[in-house]
Amino acid sequence: MPALTIASSLVCPHGGQVQIITGNTRVRVAGAPLASSADRFVIAGCCFTLPGPTPSPCLTVQWVSVDKLARLAGGHTLGDSSVGLCKAGSGAIQGKVAVAATQARASCR
Repeated sequence: MPALTIASSLVCPHGGQVQIITGNTRVRVAGAPLASSADRFVIAGCCFTLPGPTPSPCLTVQWVSVDKLARLAGGHTLGDSSVGLCKAGSGAIQGKVAVAATQARASCR
């Protein structure tokens, strides 16, 4: 299964870009550190607004479905079939994160 790394491309339903911030420095996939559900997923550039108009951009991702077979750095690894929910600063869920690109090979040093 393709894995998520810091080089993977993820977007919120409104076009915001997800940046993966990981503490993993050992396990890599295609040269990039592997991501886990314990990492921080920060969204920038989301333009979602509520009626009013009241800005309500997606800011973070909460993972609700992960790879159960592999653990990394206190969390589970993530793949293209993992499900993450984009959340506003208020904690409101605003849709699923879209995984646009993943990596396929893993290595460890």
